[in-house]
Amino acid sequence: MKTGNLILGAGIAGLGASYTLWQRGEKSVILEKDNTYGGLCSSFEINGFRFDRFIHLSFSKIAQVNDIFSKVEGGIYRHAPNPSNIYKGKWIKHPAQNNLYVLDEDEKNAIIEDFKRRPDASTAKVNNYEDWLRLQFGNYFAEHFPMVYTRKYWMKEASELRTEWAGKRIYQPSLDEVIAGSKAEDERITYYAKEMRYPKKGGYQHFLSIMAEEADIRYRSEVRHINPLERIVRTTDGQVYSYNRLISSLPLPEIVSMIDYVPDEVGKAVSKLEATCGYHVSIALKTKNIPPYLWWYIYDEDNLASRVYSPSLKSPDNAPEGCSSLQMEVYCKEDEYSEQELLDKTVGKLVEIGIIKQEDILFTHLGFEKHANIIFTEPIYEARKIVRDYLISNGIQTIGRFGEWDYLWSDQSLMSGLGIL
Repeated sequence: MKTGNLILGAGIAGLGASYTLWQRGEKSVILEKDNTYGGLCSSFEINGFRFDRFIHLSFSKIAQVNDIFSKVEGGIYRHAPNPSNIYKGKWIKHPAQNNLYVLDEDEKNAIIEDFKRRPDASTAKVNNYEDWLRLQFGNYFAEHFPMVYTRKYWMKEASELRTEWAGKRIYQPSLDEVIAGSKAEDERITYYAKEMRYPKKGGYQHFLSIMAEEADIRYRSEVRHINPLERIVRTTDGQVYSYNRLISSLPLPEIVSMIDYVPDEVGKAVSKLEATCGYHVSIALKTKNIPPYLWWYIYDEDNLASRVYSPSLKSPDNAPEGCSSLQMEVYCKEDEYSEQELLDKTVGKLVEIGIIKQEDILFTHLGFEKHANIIFTEPIYEARKIVRDYLISNGIQTIGRFGEWDYLWSDQSLMSGLGIL
């Protein structure tokens, strides 16, 4: 089949690229290996319960993104962010660093005293993410909170990560805020976003429906081979697509593996690109008696999950009447744990500390994602430049979280597609 514009992947970036081309009056074809659109931003249903693939809420400040999302049929819920944390079985308001009041006095004092002893930021040398965390929060808090979370979320020690990705994602309180937050709850919203938006119906994926409606998506079309010289793409079902322009949102290592005779330098660079795998553990409950938080973080290392969130709180339409739902995120290597281990060390831990009751669970579901988050180890920037430059030299434009190989939020991934030249 001949097509002018061929897009690989119907995730949020691929849909954005297709939408921009459609607005220009250009036709495009999207090849998607799954049977639905959205990629990691898609949703799925089981027995009347709807779940997203990991947590998704829109807090974008980008006008173009908000204009598209505002057109969603059925309307939007607007939530104030109310995240919380579990630490040693205790609930701590998020961010924990300025809400220490629930901890015992010895631990609060240890955190505050270490916070006071932080080195001068203007002269301190920061070599890695661990150095950055110790500089921001002092040794005790860094070691018991973000460094623990780093192992769970990034599958690395903080000393192995760079710092550029962090940006404004982590709140950095003053000493006065830390002390005040150790005495009483900080009632301010210090999260980096002040409003979370979510479709009333259809899950997060429904935000993307306006773009999908205008797209020519070929589902169950998994790409197997790319010949940049002949400008041909072959799929696993034997279809052949010729193109004038190729745009890919596929993970960089995957797309390089589809090309023959890749230079050694590029192959070595690909081997240095790391990403986490992830499981979403979905829980359907026959009660509405769940924590009142849209999402919460877990610092206890005996629980494999790093984050928990409630689809039914994001929208009541995500669960049957009188029911509720939770979903837990686990990052690990594929097949590192058995299904039973994953459930015991996630759902079982929630039951163990009394957050949910075993008899209230209607079902659980495990979903696996081969690519979840980009890991920012030392060689990432040089390695991804080598890979992307090679692909560009072969006429392949890469977009999205895995095409740019960057820590992009969903709105940034959408803009990566919408902004194609």
